[in-house]
Amino acid sequence: MSGILLNRKRATIIECLIIIGLALIPLFVTFPYRVNIFLSWEGAYRLSQGQMPYRDFGTPLGIGFWLMPALFFKLFGPAMISLVKAQVALNIMSGFAFRSIQKSLNVNLGVRVLAVLVFALSYSFFNFWPWYNHTVIVYELVGIAFLLAAITNEQPNKWRIPQLLASAFFLFLSFFTKQDGGGLALLLALALVGYHVLQSKKWKDALFFLGFYFAIAIITFKAFAGYGIGYWFNHGQPPHNSRLSIGDILAEILGQSQWIKFYVLLMVLLLAPAAKNIRAAWNNRPLMFLTLVTLGILAEAAIFQVTSYTPPDNNIFFHAFAFAFIMQQASGLLQFKLEEWKPFIISGAMVLLWWSGSYWKYLDRVFSRFMTPPESGIVQSKTGENVISRNNFMLSYDSTDVPTSEWVFTDFPEFKKIYMPKSTVDGMQRFLAMPEIKGANGNAKVLNMTELTPLASITPFKLETGNNYPLWYHLGVGMFNKQLDDFNAKVRSKYYDVVLYEYAPYNNNFYPFSLRDELKKHYRQVDTFLAPRRPTNATIEVYAR
Repeated sequence: MSGILLNRKRATIIECLIIIGLALIPLFVTFPYRVNIFLSWEGAYRLSQGQMPYRDFGTPLGIGFWLMPALFFKLFGPAMISLVKAQVALNIMSGFAFRSIQKSLNVNLGVRVLAVLVFALSYSFFNFWPWYNHTVIVYELVGIAFLLAAITNEQPNKWRIPQLLASAFFLFLSFFTKQDGGGLALLLALALVGYHVLQSKKWKDALFFLGFYFAIAIITFKAFAGYGIGYWFNHGQPPHNSRLSIGDILAEILGQSQWIKFYVLLMVLLLAPAAKNIRAAWNNRPLMFLTLVTLGILAEAAIFQVTSYTPPDNNIFFHAFAFAFIMQQASGLLQFKLEEWKPFIISGAMVLLWWSGSYWKYLDRVFSRFMTPPESGIVQSKTGENVISRNNFMLSYDSTDVPTSEWVFTDFPEFKKIYMPKSTVDGMQRFLAMPEIKGANGNAKVLNMTELTPLASITPFKLETGNNYPLWYHLGVGMFNKQLDDFNAKVRSKYYDVVLYEYAPYNNNFYPFSLRDELKKHYRQVDTFLAPRRPTNATIEVYAR
């Protein structure tokens, strides 16, 4: 075996296998109930039932996040596993969008294939569930892909205006999914368009792009203007709090962000030869676009990890972009071709080793069947000596924790392939058997202030609606004092037949603590069971009149 391994056809086949193959894996496994996934389910469920955002429920985000899950609820029913299927589609979208971006940037075939592998392993493979901090980046990548397809093609392109329209649509959809990521995506797009029109003098492209973007924005916000979108949509105005803190950003960049700073260092070193002739570098469109995209993604990742701080790996979409830039420039300077089989195979093996953490936990399940389980707790050797290892140097005295190995499945279609603590499953059964629920024929007035939002489909009971009703109940994030006052008043008047309240004492008003105080005064607590989260340090309390 010698010579060239990759040509255009082979590269495309390998990329498709990587993107689609890794994305499909979640369809063949089971899952523990995921923390915070209740929000993905309820927003998608409400949309699939015909409810309109801001009219029927309030949310500080746009609705872009729930569009794909709602579509999959329509196609496959309101089951938790439908959310996984929606995420499979999003992962495939993001993979092909990344590939398109690299293609528009004229990245070499070998580098592009390896960069696709890095992207899949480092960012999309372990994202099994839809979450707004991920979906906002997916829509951004699609928008940037369409934009680059339009402005990097120097040949006559009959699709240029439709591509600019598609770019504006997805970039606005990114903003209407999450404001921080979407806003940063727009700034990156403006930088790319700005360079394009300054270098090529094609000013009409900027006018088309900006015109499409703002037309879509105006039409969208006008459609919701009568339902209080100005109150709900968070652009830092009261009662919302802005998360954009210069101090936090500096602390994160200077105190952490080792990968981002390392990549910037390598970029500076690799660009040093080009910096000797600034004019030639400015007119080198492939190099300028590649540099702008990579630096823009790194800057976005640095800010995004502050404004969208949970979960902590929200911003790792930057690895594949930095990898593509570094390998593209290094292969040119060092004069090696990754299209040849030896460099490609060796580099691919190194990428798999680099990101082995993405797939090792699944392989570990297989290896653990043939290996001695790690020692935990207090262990003595055969000679009676105390044994200390990485698995038992700390002792746990948390008697409330229920390991996922003891979680169980339910018979409800909404929870197919999802397992939870047995206490949670038994508690749901008791709730459904309550006379207030069982004899109400779906007309019970229920306040479900827990993570078990699929109960609305299982029972079913009617979800409350209204332009003052929050989609989720995190005080200061998803609802505010105005909504809390309404809930407290309803509890005092005993408006609800049954209230499910999740007591999560370690989370700052994840469900408002003061509402629990009102429930203790005006309702009677009839049951309690574990909430479906890890660690199992939250409980669900059931209150009746």
